[in-house]
Amino acid sequence: MPDWHPAIVSDTSPSADGLTDLVLDIQGTPLVGSHVHPGQYVRLRLPGQEEGLFALASPPEPGGTHWELLLKGGSPLPDALIRLRPGDRVEVSAPEGRGFPLERARGHDLLLFATGSGISPIRSVIRSIRRERDAYGRVTLYFGARTPSAFAYSDELHEWEAGGIRVVRTVSQPGASGWQGLTGYVQAHLGEEHLEDVVAFICGQAEMVQGVKTTLQARGVPTSVIYLNY
Repeated sequence: MPDWHPAIVSDTSPSADGLTDLVLDIQGTPLVGSHVHPGQYVRLRLPGQEEGLFALASPPEPGGTHWELLLKGGSPLPDALIRLRPGDRVEVSAPEGRGFPLERARGHDLLLFATGSGISPIRSVIRSIRRERDAYGRVTLYFGARTPSAFAYSDELHEWEAGGIRVVRTVSQPGASGWQGLTGYVQAHLGEEHLEDVVAFICGQAEMVQGVKTTLQARGVPTSVIYLNY
């Protein structure tokens, strides 16, 4: 059983259709400094609700006092968390999981794949990389969403691109939205990407993860350099 610690809600705000940003204040708890690898996740719980797992969207910071998470609405605990207001309290565990091995990507090209709320732990990776961008080769994010309005952190994408992160967005269900960009699955847009010296980090639904892995392996990328965050 995890040890539970109190955290205070600092802010909640819409991020995209069906997705909400949650910021927790953990100052004064043993949790400060416990987030050490991008891609790790924590457990949250509220009275009367089953606990749930949520990836940390903020990068590890030794003295950081705030954690950012991305909530996907549509189930009881996330919906209850979305209704919280600044000053409300939630119980949270220490980070779990191995996260993504940034040290394995140093000196190599890095491919990042995320769909939907799976961008949350990948955002933690991107924020970490930008602190020492020169330590990595080319970095490309393949980011998929169902509709054009379902891209979380859309207001940050231009910052990522300005910071040397190539962003490739694709929509699986454009409908009548007028979307003029790419459509289909993220792995369908690797194109002529140079894959001889790459490391890949993937986060999304199981079918997407398997599709990306299969495509990468078919292109000669060894399984040993394809990583999930758990």
